[in-house]
Amino acid sequence: MIVQGMLAAAVVVGLVGLLIGVLLGVASEKFKVEVDEKEILVRNELPGNNCGGCGYPGCDGLAKAIAAGEAEVGACPVGGAPVAEKIAAIMGVESGSAEKKVAFVKCKGTCDKTKLQYNYFGIDDCQKVSVVPGAGEKACIYGCMGYGSCVKACAFDAIHVIDGVAVVDKEKCVACGKCTAVCPNHLIELVPYSAEHLVQCSSHDKGKDVKAKCASGCIGCTLCTKQCEFDAIHMDNNVAVIDYEKCTNCGKCAAKCPVKIIK
Repeated sequence: MIVQGMLAAAVVVGLVGLLIGVLLGVASEKFKVEVDEKEILVRNELPGNNCGGCGYPGCDGLAKAIAAGEAEVGACPVGGAPVAEKIAAIMGVESGSAEKKVAFVKCKGTCDKTKLQYNYFGIDDCQKVSVVPGAGEKACIYGCMGYGSCVKACAFDAIHVIDGVAVVDKEKCVACGKCTAVCPNHLIELVPYSAEHLVQCSSHDKGKDVKAKCASGCIGCTLCTKQCEFDAIHMDNNVAVIDYEKCTNCGKCAAKCPVKIIK
């Protein structure tokens, strides 16, 4: 009797297991989500940093968007041109000229160059300091506060505050855009890696007011614009701005700048 009972129990368990297996198989076929093969291949080529620099929620989101034709094959700032070429081959399109970009801080107002309006003692965070009277110690309200919100946002150790101003390591920067997003003064922009001449100032004050606050600010003299033969630099609200698509890195604007803010 005991043996018969054990056999009966084994048969019942086996039948139940078989039934569950059949039901699971039917359910998996009925409710399965179709995944584009190209999406899987694209995802395998993405670096997996999930930094969000592409504008999508991680590499999975970007892979889905590329496979659906909603994003460019070179949308990943971390992978750059090499990854763009591989993804282009998967998608059967041209990769284009996906030149690497890096973050650039438009300020040269180091501690020895800019004047202070008071001594600040508090939380080292630019976004929090931006709401206090005067927005920090420095007299220039347009410049780098130097409290390191961008440093905290960078997952690649590519930006540090040196002598009161954030400085980017071009070799470590992947152009994810996190630092540009957190800067309350909007001082950080993404520029071509090959750009050799960059205006290190964002002040919109007139020359006299700039000089009263910082020894390394654009005074709006327009000498740089007169030197450029390629129409690549213009004044925009009292500060020089370079068009990197037109700039040939000839260096004439930098040589003529009286305050040497075009590096």
